[in-house]
Amino acid sequence: MMLLYRLVRLIETHSQALAAALLTKVQESEHTRDYRKVPPDELKERVYEIYRHLGDWLMGKTEFDIEKRYREIGARRALQQVPFSQVVMVIVMTKENLWEYLKKESVMDRPMEVFGELEMLQMLEQFFDHAIFYAALGYEEATAAGLAEPAAASKSA
Repeated sequence: MMLLYRLVRLIETHSQALAAALLTKVQESEHTRDYRKVPPDELKERVYEIYRHLGDWLMGKTEFDIEKRYREIGARRALQQVPFSQVVMVIVMTKENLWEYLKKESVMDRPMEVFGELEMLQMLEQFFDHAIFYAALGYEEATAAGLAEPAAASKSA
């Protein structure tokens, strides 16, 4: 468990750089073109919030907290006319950006460290899977309530 805390602290300490790197990836990706409708500062702040408080999100927040936050995000993206496929892609990119950083920054030379990284991966997977689910609910609710028109699917593969 000590390694998990160390990895979380490493991420939280570098949360600004992680958020900036993700913002660049999102802005440059053909798979997330409609995210240009989302103010860059808004996107960067949402991602920074996740990275900066990762320990809370993984070990302190409840399912209800995750549900509330990601339903809000899903509804907001529906209002901004961002196709849901791109909402999912950005959540996946957020996770992948984090995992790339961990692979680059952490050195594992003992079996317990490998186990700690696997534990971290499992917790991250669960968090991001739930984030996608609740973002979908929020997106669907906003669309069904007539608050937003369903965004057209992206034409890129």
